[in-house]
Amino acid sequence: MERAVLVGLETAAPSVWNIDDSVGELAHLTETAGAAVAATVVQKKGKPDPAYYVGEGKAREIEMVRSATGANLVIFDDELSPAQQRNLEEIIDGRVIDRTELILDIFAQRAATSEGKLQVELAQLNYMLPRLTGRGTELSRLGGGIGTRGPGETKLEADRRTIRNRISSITKELEGVRQRRTVQRQKRRDAHLPLVALVGYTNAGKSSLLNTLTGAEALVEDKLFATLDPTTRRYTLPDGQALLLTDTVGFIQKLPHHLIMAFRATLEEVVDADMLLHVVDASHPRAMEHCEAVFDVLREIDAVDHPVVTALNKSDLPESGPMIERLRHAYPKSVGVSTVTGEGLDDLAKMISDELSSWRVRVEEVIPYGDPVLGLIRARGTIISEEYREDGVAIVADVDRIVAGQARKARSNGSKR
Repeated sequence: MERAVLVGLETAAPSVWNIDDSVGELAHLTETAGAAVAATVVQKKGKPDPAYYVGEGKAREIEMVRSATGANLVIFDDELSPAQQRNLEEIIDGRVIDRTELILDIFAQRAATSEGKLQVELAQLNYMLPRLTGRGTELSRLGGGIGTRGPGETKLEADRRTIRNRISSITKELEGVRQRRTVQRQKRRDAHLPLVALVGYTNAGKSSLLNTLTGAEALVEDKLFATLDPTTRRYTLPDGQALLLTDTVGFIQKLPHHLIMAFRATLEEVVDADMLLHVVDASHPRAMEHCEAVFDVLREIDAVDHPVVTALNKSDLPESGPMIERLRHAYPKSVGVSTVTGEGLDDLAKMISDELSSWRVRVEEVIPYGDPVLGLIRARGTIISEEYREDGVAIVADVDRIVAGQARKARSNGSKR
């Protein structure tokens, strides 16, 4: 197993994260990637050093710690510039990577589908390209380990032109994926079902909630980024309203921009959703900061204005109590739930139903006998009353706007007969 020294920098810049929590999360990421934490080094500095990030003297101290602990890897808690990484590698006798490269490595391990692998490879190549200059044969890190998985094993000797060509090729393939997803979303629209996207900090319990509500068998692991590829399942609310729930990749603070851009096709499931179901691990002491990180990403992908219902997960744990009160104050449309005990799931369904009510309208139409929209109204809507008349079925129902349009069209067609 690889052994890593973690390096954090506490600057004067305002942040909702303190350095201990940020480095603690870096440790969790490191363990998720398959390495052991040998030591942690934290420096206080007004701002990052442009040449060495931590300063040349601190870099030499880090090398001493690495040598003393037998670590073969040094991981920095922020993204390093290509120049900083090269300068640090001249002092540190071991591989130097940053938080971005670590997350990319985890994604390379997690990607299971061809689409997921393409998205990760695109992010890795975009990260790698500006770091080719001046490194020459040093790119040949074929010994394995964190930061060498994915395209690294086959592309380390590639020149800029080859990498750019590969980036162009992957971008075209992912554009095809994006178009297929657009068609799939349109088919779902044609089924007249609202789409609710599950969003949340990584490991908050999104997949567990999807499984509990719909009986899906999405992968659930107590690991960061256990789910990369979207999973969509149908779910029927107690009032009869059917909808589609889509689970997507979890977010994290300092989520690399390379990943957000590479996963655009996947994240469009969030952008195009009618509503967001924000899942929060209410037992986590930094749950408030997790929420802020999630909304930072939503702002970046232009999905922050969607209606949101918040599921405060793990409410059955004793440590969740005080945090749930804080979260409810910050997010009024929230409810405590537990995917283990089932606590709060009925209240959550009611809240989702209430939020989607704006998506539904009341129709009062006379629908000709035999028109297929009658079955659609009964299957998708809530029937208030039905009266069988000579000219058709006089029906009053609450339905989604698309079905309402079809009902009005059926009425119009019937009147022309």
